[in-house]
Amino acid sequence: MTAPLTNHEITEGRANPRIGTALVAETDGMRIWHLRVPPGETHLPHRHDHPYFWTVLTDGTGRSRFDDGRVVDVTYTNGQTQHFPDLSPDNAFVHDLINTGETELVFVTVEFTKQGEDL
Repeated sequence: MTAPLTNHEITEGRANPRIGTALVAETDGMRIWHLRVPPGETHLPHRHDHPYFWTVLTDGTGRSRFDDGRVVDVTYTNGQTQHFPDLSPDNAFVHDLINTGETELVFVTVEFTKQGEDL
């Protein structure tokens, strides 16, 4: 069993806005990230405090530990997309991503940085 995030990891994650491994584009209203997590590796705890969506480009498995104590296992399928439309600094969350599979996990994530405005 995987231990939940520690208080130290949560504190570090709250200070870490890097939701991907590479920021590939940024405009006045959004950031586009690539996230690559090799097998057995972890993308460090980070915070989500803006609306965003991700699309995974590979099949694989992962585990995320959240700041509320949850540990969630996920099976990803190429093309799968998830949207988080209502995030803000008031209901932000922190989590990490551990690649528990045998193939690299690759995501494209779009983060909307202008709250409450049409983009």
